[in-house]
Amino acid sequence: MSGPGSELSGQVALVTGGSGGIGSAICEVLAGAGAAVLVGYAGHPERAGALVAALPGGGHRALRVPVDDSAALALAAADVQASEGRLDLLVNNAGVTTPVPHADLDGLSDEWIDTILRVNVRGPFACARAFAPLLRLGGRGVIVNISSVAAVTGLGSNVAYCASKAALDSMTRSLGRALAPDIRVLSVSPGWVDGEYAARMPADLIAAQAARTPLGRIARPQEVARAVLAAAAVLTFSTGAVIPVDGGRPLDRA
Repeated sequence: MSGPGSELSGQVALVTGGSGGIGSAICEVLAGAGAAVLVGYAGHPERAGALVAALPGGGHRALRVPVDDSAALALAAADVQASEGRLDLLVNNAGVTTPVPHADLDGLSDEWIDTILRVNVRGPFACARAFAPLLRLGGRGVIVNISSVAAVTGLGSNVAYCASKAALDSMTRSLGRALAPDIRVLSVSPGWVDGEYAARMPADLIAAQAARTPLGRIARPQEVARAVLAAAAVLTFSTGAVIPVDGGRPLDRA
């Protein structure tokens, strides 16, 4: 693992769902760019702690951030205020889904619909609300929401998941306007990613998705992470926008 860079030197970043496949890649890239990374978790604190120990640079720690619990989020924000005194980047990466064929209307239970919308839509809003005061302090705060190409194509693990990501992109635009000029808000929108969820899927399904993608493969977690870094450190005059990391998947070459 390479040593820290300088793009985010002196900055503090919080990544929700930070110890998962995509989340851990985001944490590694942000730490490599010089940020002090708060690895957000809801469960499995041991995974978050192990990731913190492996990150390059210093100032990293694990932080309990259950995105669907507004009271706990207020406590987490107070913790960051007391310990770090600032927050420069919030990455809303935590999300949930379950595979249900779109035509199987009865297979998508009310409980799963509520869970998906609670975590994938209410969660990012609640995090933005809780951490906005800290993000405003430096006048250059950034929120990056991890969305999905499913928001555009309507193709994904289930109907509610697609709807949740479309809502997240709409939220990005609304918050980009509402929080300007002190906080920029962007979505990073991957297609299929070679991570934990894809690993649970049949190999022929992943191969078919790669074949239908113009660039001929699915994304690597590090490519999503580098897009987050670009949103924070390179695209400094962008807000309310969706950054695709999908290999051209909406073009569907099949």
